[in-house]
Amino acid sequence: MHAAKGAEPEPPSQSPSPSGRTIATQGTAKGIPACISCHGANGEGNAAAGFPRLAGVSEPYLAAQLAAFADGTRENSIMQPFAKIMSRDGREAVAQYFSSLPAPKDLRSRDSADVSTTDTGAWLATRGRWQQDLPACVQCHGPGGAGVGTVFPPLAGQPAAYIEAQLKAWKNGTRAPGPLALMPTIASKLSDADIQAVAQYYAQADAQAANK
Repeated sequence: MHAAKGAEPEPPSQSPSPSGRTIATQGTAKGIPACISCHGANGEGNAAAGFPRLAGVSEPYLAAQLAAFADGTRENSIMQPFAKIMSRDGREAVAQYFSSLPAPKDLRSRDSADVSTTDTGAWLATRGRWQQDLPACVQCHGPGGAGVGTVFPPLAGQPAAYIEAQLKAWKNGTRAPGPLALMPTIASKLSDADIQAVAQYYAQADAQAANK
């Protein structure tokens, strides 16, 4: 039928994009699985499998990482295919959903004035190694590794395997430098033993909470 004279033509019907909660908890018909199947029912992550926690991480940071997976500037064999078929609106909705979830409770830190030099992870995290111009992690990621702003994500409660993999990726040049291009330089000054120690230090917060 022809539209009545003077009437505005109706716009073509469009299916609304799935909500961030729907994508996160149910996946999509396009083949994107539920995010929680890897990242935990409440976005708490999966330490055993090395999947990071998403709950409480800033929305801009999460959206930027999904965009990087989608355009190939951040490599990951699991995330890249899913991010590529997710719309920009979908990526932003998922980021908003997980950022709105509370971070796991009781994440603890051993930040203190009496950290021993023999505790490499705690020392690098809270003091750094200034003879190498290596700042402490807390100077950017905040006390206890809680995260700061939209650029510096939380480290506390992230699986050790995840933190270790990201530091090695920056060290090896297989992860993009990021907005401030700080991490490749920092990672280049860390030995594999340093990386493991820092990763274990921040992962202990999650382990302590789980064993409470």
